[in-house]
Amino acid sequence: MTYLPDPATLSRRDDQPIAGRTRFVATGAQTRGDFGLFEVTMSPGGGGPGPHLHRTFSESFVVLEGSLAVLSGDQWTTAGVGDLVYVPRSGVHAFRAAGPDVGARFLILFTPGIPREHYFRGLLELHAGDRTPSTEEIDAFALHHDQLNLRD
Repeated sequence: MTYLPDPATLSRRDDQPIAGRTRFVATGAQTRGDFGLFEVTMSPGGGGPGPHLHRTFSESFVVLEGSLAVLSGDQWTTAGVGDLVYVPRSGVHAFRAAGPDVGARFLILFTPGIPREHYFRGLLELHAGDRTPSTEEIDAFALHHDQLNLRD
């Protein structure tokens, strides 16, 4: 006898797809749209996206190893092991390695569970080979995936 309308979902590490430096621990499809959970490994001095926002989902970052610099609004802060940074919908944010000799391994939690893996895979495709996509092409691609990149 079961009391739940649906069974629990198990996402085994060996079965979790990887795209570049991102492992898809749980996608929105796996969680019935409740959340997405990705693990990202950033090399020392590594960069991330510039200032941007999302209108339909929030993001939370939990640092597992190293430290991560996170922009929230117009203030940069450094998150260390065990720290959580929550960015609400439409919150301006960015992230990068905390320094040239510091890397990070962190989780990104997306709520609700939009298909964010399409964005991560698509970025890799845009940069495949020796291709350097234009800023306009990247911004249009990002906007299609609910990421409004902000430029000075």
